[in-house]
Amino acid sequence: MTNRTLELVGPVAPQHRLDEAAVLSYLKRSVRNVPASADTLKISQFGHGQSNPTYLLELPSAHGSDPVRFVLRKKPPGQLLKSAHAVEREFQVLAALGSPAAGASVPVPAVHALCMDPSVIGTPFYIMDFVPGRIFTDPCLPDLPPAARTQIYSSMAGTLAALHSARLPQLQKDGFGRPDSYCRRQVERWAKQYEASVKCIGAEFREEDARMRGLIAWLRGNVPGEDAAAEGAMRGVVHGDFRLDNLVFHPTEPRVVAVLDWELSTLGNQMSDVAYCCLPYHLPPSQPGAMLPSLGVTQLPGGPPAGALPAGIPSEAQFVRTYCDEIQRLQGASLWPGDTWRFYVALSLFRGAAIFTGIYQRALQGNASSRRAGQAGRQVSGLIACALHVLHSPLSIPALPPPPVTSIRALGSGIAGGSAGGSAGGSAGSSSSLPVGLAPSPRAEALRRQVAEFIVQEVLPIEGILEAHVVGEARWSIHPVVEELKGKAQQAGLWNLWLPALDAGVPLTPVLRECQSRGLLGAGLSNLDYAHVCKEMGKSVWAPELFNCSAPDTGNMEVLLRYGNEQQQREWLVPLLEGKVRSCFAMTEPRVASSDATNIEARIERDGDHYILNGHKWWASGASDPRCKVAIFMGKHPERAAPSGKHNPHSAPAHRQQSMLLVPMDAPGVTVVRPLLVFGYDDAPHGHSEVLFEGVRVPKTSVLLGEGRGFEIAQGRLGPGRLHHCMRLVGATERAIECMLDRALSRVAFGRPLGGNESVVRDTAECRITLEAARLLVLQAAAELDARGNKEARIAIAMAKVAAPRAAQKVLDRAIQVHGGGGVSSDFPLARLWVAARTLRIADGPDEVHLASIGKKEFKDWKRRMGKGGVMARL
Repeated sequence: MTNRTLELVGPVAPQHRLDEAAVLSYLKRSVRNVPASADTLKISQFGHGQSNPTYLLELPSAHGSDPVRFVLRKKPPGQLLKSAHAVEREFQVLAALGSPAAGASVPVPAVHALCMDPSVIGTPFYIMDFVPGRIFTDPCLPDLPPAARTQIYSSMAGTLAALHSARLPQLQKDGFGRPDSYCRRQVERWAKQYEASVKCIGAEFREEDARMRGLIAWLRGNVPGEDAAAEGAMRGVVHGDFRLDNLVFHPTEPRVVAVLDWELSTLGNQMSDVAYCCLPYHLPPSQPGAMLPSLGVTQLPGGPPAGALPAGIPSEAQFVRTYCDEIQRLQGASLWPGDTWRFYVALSLFRGAAIFTGIYQRALQGNASSRRAGQAGRQVSGLIACALHVLHSPLSIPALPPPPVTSIRALGSGIAGGSAGGSAGGSAGSSSSLPVGLAPSPRAEALRRQVAEFIVQEVLPIEGILEAHVVGEARWSIHPVVEELKGKAQQAGLWNLWLPALDAGVPLTPVLRECQSRGLLGAGLSNLDYAHVCKEMGKSVWAPELFNCSAPDTGNMEVLLRYGNEQQQREWLVPLLEGKVRSCFAMTEPRVASSDATNIEARIERDGDHYILNGHKWWASGASDPRCKVAIFMGKHPERAAPSGKHNPHSAPAHRQQSMLLVPMDAPGVTVVRPLLVFGYDDAPHGHSEVLFEGVRVPKTSVLLGEGRGFEIAQGRLGPGRLHHCMRLVGATERAIECMLDRALSRVAFGRPLGGNESVVRDTAECRITLEAARLLVLQAAAELDARGNKEARIAIAMAKVAAPRAAQKVLDRAIQVHGGGGVSSDFPLARLWVAARTLRIADGPDEVHLASIGKKEFKDWKRRMGKGGVMARL
């Protein structure tokens, strides 16, 4: 659940009421920027948390705008355990971290005043800034799309590393804590506090008490030897309660803007903070009344079943790897907890059990801050069970550090949601033979297998039927089996798998929320994971449509998803996601080189509340399909373009003269002239068509994103779309090798199988090498697209776009040769697959455009390196 910080306040609890006049008087005396004339103060109480009562103070603004806000945090009333709820320590560490001497950028609220005089409001307190933003109370982040979840966890890991990199020697001088033997002292401290709390509860804790004492004994006997060190890596400030819901995130961006709740902070062994932050990985699925939400991936004996990590949430190992990478970047220290991780996690769970025992004891006295504190007693037993489960289960992270590529930031959401590893010894081309970080997540691998099985069982057996249909008299109609198999794929959950995990830049409009609830937004796969799934679809030219994963619909749907408004999404995106209609993309023109979008001649002219469109388009894939209901039309505004050799004060830059509009295919003036032939294929019932737009009148609400944004949309559309073509080509090339192997082993010439011919064996090896090189480029481009976005990944995508069609064309050509006359016939899939591969050296940007981009980047990088030290700079 996501909460705005202002949403977490409510009326002050009766036992925690403050003397408003005393607080206002103190503010005037002690806090800068509080005017002496201030005469009113509104006090509310934050309901989140169980420790020190925390209040929102609101003073009227002198300018009549939003009120001036501060936060007051105080000790709770009543009898307290010694050293507990030390607000003065919170103030001390916040003041130190907020100073330039900290040496690291740790987001903390600015503190203004500390009052140790209990006569003011009854207990010591301090005043700090109010920080607006978001607080996430559920580690599953259900309100966010998968890509944003990945970014949130990445920011959390980076913030913790920044905190642990702060250098605050003055704190040690001031007696803030001792770095040495921190964990040993923690065991004793919390054991002592547990003893003090449990005495006040009664006999109902007898069974839990026995298990707790066994846990304490294990911890005392297994403190890591490294804990005794007073200096070195991982020795410094420890937050003590660093977790997701103690962080304030920016209102709209996935970054931490404030770390809260410093009550338990000290100096010590910082790995304990990392383990405590990872507790949601070790808690069982949350039950009603649970005070510590979990990720639900741990099942305790007799407990509720565990589930998979939500899409976009990194695995525990990935989170720890990201933290360690940041520590190395900030401190130059290489570290990994390895076998000691078990101790740190068990210590965190033990400490949680001790704290909740204290909360429950205070609830019985009526002193706890949280309204839910009375539920704390039920948490103790579960935390003890989790700790014992950790002791007797396999280590939850690798004993040895995984490669840095497995961190969250290395591949973004490409690795989020599961392990990226595979078993050793896989055959060439299998996911298990891939480098760590490029293999599919377990969830994606399961989907890949499902898709592969569906294709083998449902698609390949009917390829002959579909091939015969598209060369017959009824070829411009849809064979009934297509819609039947689309229904089966959707029921199997294999629908719209192309849809990327929505990132923070795609707002969840009501339309998208509705689609999400209906299961129309796919599986939330990263581009890397989809690459593995899409490869299987590429093995048959008929397969992508059956999963609603075929071009140009995928690109057009992504345009509507990212750039369409709610009305456009409801009218066109929803039926496309449902697979009820199809679409085309009208950009390329016969009279100009359309790979340069600034050449577009189609005109968009204003006419009141409408536009008049005129243009001659071709290669509008899908326009001849009887289900095609909408075209995305790209044209140029004449008033934005200066006539050649003349000055136009209203003209726009060359890349801001184009717009994209949604045009119904049945609009008057839209004429599908003919389907163009591609090496003799008309690709019925889909078609690649010549289309005329003559005086087509559409409302201004048809424009996507805004006037002059067409080129921007085109670039955003083409990146993922180009890569989808490459993914499918990898599958097509894989099938070519399979067909070649099958033919070479079954076909006999001159007394022996073709596979016994040395040249065929050598060519097969060359084909495998060619395919694997292209496949790795495609996967790397997908990983970069996930981690860095379309713009930064453009060169990687360009390399894949050149390499994949070339590889497919080369391998398919060799497979055709092995098949002899059959290879060029329609009795085998190779000729149709070869045509698609050759076409893709032109479609979505010809090779020459991509090669130019790659080459220019090489020269640019070289010049930059030469400018920073000459030839030796490259070493």
